[in-house]
Amino acid sequence: MIAEMLDLTGKRAVVIGGTGVLGGQFCRTLAAAGAEVFVFGRDQLRGERVVQDIVAAGGRAQSFSVDIAERASLEAARDALAGGGMDVLVNGAGVNSTTAFMDIDDEEWLRLQDINLAAVFRACQIFTPLMADRADPASIINISSASSGPPLSRVLTYGVAKAGVNNLTQYLARELAEKSIRVNALVPGFFPAEQNRAVLTEERVSSILGHTPMNRLGEPGDLDGALLWLASSRASAFVTGALIPVDGGFSAMTI
Repeated sequence: MIAEMLDLTGKRAVVIGGTGVLGGQFCRTLAAAGAEVFVFGRDQLRGERVVQDIVAAGGRAQSFSVDIAERASLEAARDALAGGGMDVLVNGAGVNSTTAFMDIDDEEWLRLQDINLAAVFRACQIFTPLMADRADPASIINISSASSGPPLSRVLTYGVAKAGVNNLTQYLARELAEKSIRVNALVPGFFPAEQNRAVLTEERVSSILGHTPMNRLGEPGDLDGALLWLASSRASAFVTGALIPVDGGFSAMTI
């Protein structure tokens, strides 16, 4: 019975940002639980590698080259999947910047807000028709960040966007409940990946570890349990509008 609660056999899952370090892990984990996974990302080659890993392990997956900054690109991908509906949407794409406040120009500000926040809005809006009123409630899982608040230094634009993701998640939880769609967010702590490599200097890591009770950075697999819990319509049937920190205790620390 317990194992069945996390069984996603017969479910269809889209992972936006599925070609990244964490996104690729999300894809593999959902596929291992039985879901058919659609890997969305700009890098087609990386997407195919994720698909190959999943297929080699006995799972089912397809890769789509998608530009999340373009509504038409997302809509085309949605239309390609429309025949079977959708059960899980993971919004995991993101980009970071270490530009100091006084040096951020409009172009950089708008680009980071678009990729980290507006793209989440677009994807939720575009895929809702495929997820509404299914036999089992569908699940949207937005990927937020520890930088969403209280604010962290050196990641202003990213942090503001992720704070917006938190707010959007809770708003949509209210808006989409009547359509039998649950909306939650994972709030990872510090997980080394492409988008934060410039931020995680030796000095910065030392400071982070000093503020993290578990005294280590996150590893991609650390998100697996929370991801599957939120994806499952049985394990988290009464959970929506939740912001779930997976951060080694970082958010529990003060001084």
